[in-house]
Amino acid sequence: MASLVSSFLASFLASSCPLCDRTGHPFCPDCERQLKRCQLAQPLAHWRGPVPQLSWGRYQGQLKQAIRHLKYHHQPQVAQPLGHWLGQVWLGHQSRLRLGQSPVVVPIPLHPARQAERGYNQAQLLAEAFCRTTRLPLAPGLQRVENTVAQYSLSAAERQQNLASAFAPNPAWTNRRSQTVLLLDDIYTTGATVNSAAIALNRQGIRVVGVLTVARAIQPKGGDTG
Repeated sequence: MASLVSSFLASFLASSCPLCDRTGHPFCPDCERQLKRCQLAQPLAHWRGPVPQLSWGRYQGQLKQAIRHLKYHHQPQVAQPLGHWLGQVWLGHQSRLRLGQSPVVVPIPLHPARQAERGYNQAQLLAEAFCRTTRLPLAPGLQRVENTVAQYSLSAAERQQNLASAFAPNPAWTNRRSQTVLLLDDIYTTGATVNSAAIALNRQGIRVVGVLTVARAIQPKGGDTG
């Protein structure tokens, strides 16, 4: 009887919107509408330079809240729709990207201590949903070798220094030098995290052809560090 009640409660809770607790799965209709208002009209606006970048939405409003719930309020189910929407944008624009061979998706890893504390890596969950939508292969190409301090409290220069040697290629994957890689993370702010990860792979001859994130922090005019 107890297990039956537990199953019912788990089913009931799973059907509640993680952002407002109203009925809806994964989000209630109102929260989903607010989330989709955050979608970028031009996701390829930053697909340029040595490491091009594509995001699904602006890091503000309900999208900012959704990512906070995913990372800090133990709501892993939020990753499924966000990763799927990012995958839909990729599929809708891939013909314009001209990448040649099919790339491998590599999520930005957490340090093992941080992942043990959180219970999962949000970038991994987002990447799994993205790859289910796009059919691109997923690989654990990176490991985090330094448990750095949280980025949100740091300036752009401090972020870069903080992550200078945070990543290393996964030793079991360094023989994949012929592969091209798409890095995937939750948020793009200054680019410090993904640039550090790209440098770590480039040193092993593994080419990073782009960065994908669910959200991009929109900087004031003249302050976009891209």
